[in-house]
Amino acid sequence: MSNFEQKEPPRREHRLHACIASGGTLADMANRKMKCCIPDGERSFSQNSICLLLPALGMMNSIPNSVVLMHGAVGCGSSAHGGNAAVRAGNVHRWGAVKDGVWLSTALDERDVICGGEEKLEEAIREVDRRYSPTIIFVVAGCVPGIIGDDIDSVAQRLQSEVSAKLLPVHCEGFKTKIWATAYDAVYHALGRVMLQETSENISTEKPKKPTVNLMNVSSMGRIDEVELERLLIALGLNVNIFPVFAKPEKMYSMTHADLSISTCPTHDDYMLTYLKEKYNIPYIIKHMPIGISNTGEWLRGVAEFFGLTNEVEEFIKEEEVELKKALEEFKPLFSGKKVFVSAGEFRALSTAILLAELGFEVVAVRSYHHDEFADTEYEKLAKITAKDFPLNIANCQPFEEANLLRRVKPDIFLGHMNGNATAAKLGVATTVIYNVGLQFVGYQGAYQLARRLHRQLTNPNFNQNISKWVNLPYSQGWYDQDPFTYIKKGEAQGE
Repeated sequence: MSNFEQKEPPRREHRLHACIASGGTLADMANRKMKCCIPDGERSFSQNSICLLLPALGMMNSIPNSVVLMHGAVGCGSSAHGGNAAVRAGNVHRWGAVKDGVWLSTALDERDVICGGEEKLEEAIREVDRRYSPTIIFVVAGCVPGIIGDDIDSVAQRLQSEVSAKLLPVHCEGFKTKIWATAYDAVYHALGRVMLQETSENISTEKPKKPTVNLMNVSSMGRIDEVELERLLIALGLNVNIFPVFAKPEKMYSMTHADLSISTCPTHDDYMLTYLKEKYNIPYIIKHMPIGISNTGEWLRGVAEFFGLTNEVEEFIKEEEVELKKALEEFKPLFSGKKVFVSAGEFRALSTAILLAELGFEVVAVRSYHHDEFADTEYEKLAKITAKDFPLNIANCQPFEEANLLRRVKPDIFLGHMNGNATAAKLGVATTVIYNVGLQFVGYQGAYQLARRLHRQLTNPNFNQNISKWVNLPYSQGWYDQDPFTYIKKGEAQGE
């Protein structure tokens, strides 16, 4: 039975044996595969975590003419305020107009917890449909309805005939999993079950005349990165559908007519690509993020091989690499031998670490937010190109482990997500953002732009050095003297 026939997607702990806690070295991961992690892994002490709603809201709020209706406590939607900057920027970059994401909450209270909140949800759905007339209403379950037993699927089914909008139940009950990447599966699950089904409205959708690919983006790229990948794919003579962020609802069904689906981040995309293959027989490529020189070339070769364009792509890659390597020459003397620490989502961290090795940096530590079983080959690639061992941490946040590692490996520069550089900055380490939808990271142009930003940071690292004179991290010397992975429970393989 397909996962999409169920009301909600399975937990990643079960589907992909994903884990969030491991501490060791690159060699441990590269040679032992998933044995380095405990499925459903735990720490005996955890400093913080990430809720499913954070990435899920980022995806849903980007869909044009949609409303996100949170069924839960009013505070559950708080991350939408911060994420709205990306929604506004995304709309400007694509259509030249500022537009906010629209989200509302049923604001469940103590009485609803005792008596149930389905009536309140029904009233809210009718009000959203009347007031905003959206194409889509995402009906999102947080933890509270999951605990008290409110059935958002039944409510959506009962009301669908009463409202004009399509109702998409999305399960984001955070207590069910600690793997926040399950949020991507949850949103894809809802889109696949409703928006990709054949209806009288889309049955006449024509198959495109040119070879067409689905390019998956669940917000791992901003528009500037989409443009770079479109440039590379159009050079091979391909049409490109970008899905799902900022995809217009009325055009989503066209995905089912594509010749090939291409992942830009395996952590994000495997759930939907598997569904498109199962239901619509659309083959897919899922390898790594197209970040870095060799990774971008390999990504393009996979696409070209599918369409029988092997000779054409080699000439194209050669031209792109010659131009890029010439442009990078001015930066390399400063990069040579500089120590770098990378922290990000798993595939972004690995692909960027490989790029940094290509640029001449010495990679001294990597932190991945979690680990899925299909990432094993990427660790092996990184081990091969760096040709040395170094600390590797699987950690969903946990800045206390990061601070300990930073004190030990003493990098010249740290790369983290746009909200993940504070610990390194307070220690006086130069930092560069590794994920920001307003900046370029992927493809050949992304490699150049990241190198340019790194060169600028390393040329003048005074800002963070001055910060470190005036702020302190809240950890004692006693913690820095301990193993940074003291609180990670050891897996079977680690305990051998």
